[in-house]
Amino acid sequence: MKHRLLRVNELLKRELSSLLVREMTFENLLVTVNHVDVTPDLKSAHVYISVLGSKGRKEVLPKLEASRAALQADLSKHVVLKYTPHLVFHLDDSIERGSRVLEILQEIEPASANETDA
Repeated sequence: MKHRLLRVNELLKRELSSLLVREMTFENLLVTVNHVDVTPDLKSAHVYISVLGSKGRKEVLPKLEASRAALQADLSKHVVLKYTPHLVFHLDDSIERGSRVLEILQEIEPASANETDA
């Protein structure tokens, strides 16, 4: 990938993260922007969101989609590009999967320590 696209991806990720913190509230949920993937023509951006928390996960994407136009307008004020990308939100569960793997490893670790003691 070209260096310019990588820089734009990172810039949009940082700005969207700060916009989500300032402009939106999610009850008992931690919502983070994991990755932004901008198309080479800069007309659309796929935003990968992760959600940590048990209740209300299903309402996050519809809430983000409902406020997409406002987020794009705020984004255009902070990031100057030829086009303000159309935001497409996707749910990314990689952090949740990683946390589950760590839980499994912690469960296995005491069992393996007991076997070596015997």
